[in-house]
Amino acid sequence: MARVTVEDCIDKVENRFDLVLLASHRARMVSAGQDITVDRDNDKNPVVALREIAEQTIEANDLKEELIHSLQKYTEVDEPEAEAVPPTLASPGSIVADADDKEVVQDRMTEEELLAGLQGLVPPPEAPPEPDVEEEENP
Repeated sequence: MARVTVEDCIDKVENRFDLVLLASHRARMVSAGQDITVDRDNDKNPVVALREIAEQTIEANDLKEELIHSLQKYTEVDEPEAEAVPPTLASPGSIVADADDKEVVQDRMTEEELLAGLQGLVPPPEAPPEPDVEEEENP
């Protein structure tokens, strides 16, 4: 395929915008060193990526999953939830409600801990700029 157009790829990826995202992601992958699945033929990475999509040497759905995974900042991991602390084993600084209140446990924070936490959140106040005072000349 000497020239690749969007029409060559649109039957593989129906949405043109998705096609651009997938091809650019694949071009970045090729730039990062991944092996290409078609002959380069002196083409640049975006053209190689479009040719791979048009010739279906890479699966568009797999490429889409890789793109989504690369954009995720937080990957949720299914971990077992921690069991509730029984009221008899609560920490000394905790308030434990009666058994009628369905095991409500709250931690207490000292004033020093609260101030330390607040100081970490708020930037220190800046000193206001000093006004330029020009001396008035008395005649």
